[in-house]
Amino acid sequence: MASFPPPGSLTLCELNRDLITVDALTDDRANQTYGKLLGLVFSPVPFQSPPPPLENDVPEQEGTTPTTAIAGETVSRKGPVALLQGIVNECLRRLFYPNDVHLLPEVNLQGVSWHLNKHIIAFIPGPNQVLVRDYEDPDGKDSIILTNESQRDVKVLEWRPNGGRMLAVGCKSGICIWSASYPGNAASARSGTISFVGSLSRGSGIRYLLVDFLRSQNDEHVSALTWSPDGRYLASASYESSSFTVWDVAQGVGTPIRRGLGGISMLKWSPTGDYFFASKFDGTFYLWETNTWTSEQWSSSSGFVKCATWDPDGRMILLAFSKSSTLGSVHFASKPPLLDAHLLPVDLPEILSLTGSQGIEKIAWDNSGERLAVSFKGGDDVYSGLIAIYDTRRIPLISTSLIGFIRGPGDNPKPISFSFHGKFKQGPLLSVCWSSGFCCTYPLLFRSH
Repeated sequence: MASFPPPGSLTLCELNRDLITVDALTDDRANQTYGKLLGLVFSPVPFQSPPPPLENDVPEQEGTTPTTAIAGETVSRKGPVALLQGIVNECLRRLFYPNDVHLLPEVNLQGVSWHLNKHIIAFIPGPNQVLVRDYEDPDGKDSIILTNESQRDVKVLEWRPNGGRMLAVGCKSGICIWSASYPGNAASARSGTISFVGSLSRGSGIRYLLVDFLRSQNDEHVSALTWSPDGRYLASASYESSSFTVWDVAQGVGTPIRRGLGGISMLKWSPTGDYFFASKFDGTFYLWETNTWTSEQWSSSSGFVKCATWDPDGRMILLAFSKSSTLGSVHFASKPPLLDAHLLPVDLPEILSLTGSQGIEKIAWDNSGERLAVSFKGGDDVYSGLIAIYDTRRIPLISTSLIGFIRGPGDNPKPISFSFHGKFKQGPLLSVCWSSGFCCTYPLLFRSH
């Protein structure tokens, strides 16, 4: 029977298909429950939860002069040439990307990222900040905040594979590349760029420096990021553009690649590096093979792809659609570089029958392929804001079994974003940023299939 967290309780961890709940999140209780097994306790990281935007709260755009209210409307004082250019740009934007900016909140933006080889987590606590917490630093109880004038309206972030402590942050106009600088081993900026000092960890003396800023084409807002598995290339895209860019980060050089017209909702490099996934807000998505960078176009009648996650072997990719409560899995029928594949449904019947929800919101799949986290829209009062945890099997096809639900801390918590640690040996680690202002990590410990 699925574990259900009673109202007022908080989920702490999983022990062999049983989701353990407590009255309060404390290090003592965590140490008694899983800390002795892991030799580590993942304390919740508090952050200042941003207030919801007011209905009439429209931020003033850069480059405009103060506004004046005329007949109940707000208009910017601009010269005739600037006003005409603004009208043309807006018409073009609406022609090619009519609703993408409004659909962006539905996409599972990468707001939480675990370092692949260390117990270091980074997440987005506010519009212009990134928070880094190192659980391996015994003296570094305080989190490090990364902020810079170039880092505005952060949307996504991801640690670089095989690249030390280097973090890519997608924001307005481009990508901030942060790197850790150690005493006696300073991080170096790419030739021709200026390093901007970030924050200092009080315990270890590690300082994060902004070593590069990769400016996007036409200053587009970067809302999708994915690293190649070897860490050499970084792909980025924007909801404002129909093309994505593959960056050679060491050289700071980007190559744009375009297919179709609609704005891009998501990018995902496969774990083996052989395949690349790109989806658009118009309901199309593309499977690329990275040997010759050729692609196959797919189209969906269930809305656009709002979540995508590869299995550990890169043989299939799991998709969630904006207008469906059923997941889809694309299975490759042949080896790279061939693109022969077929799409199969993956049912999660409890999401509708048990929770009374209005469909799937976000998904995350752990690196073992045995745990799937699912958040959902709405739901009955007792299920609203919970995360469903499924046991998954992949042979021969994906099958799921509901384990239970995770409840977050605080008042009426809802999951903002969540992600699994890629290579934690003892079992999956699921980290969730809750609307109540906490980033919590849940060890899911079980005997493997």
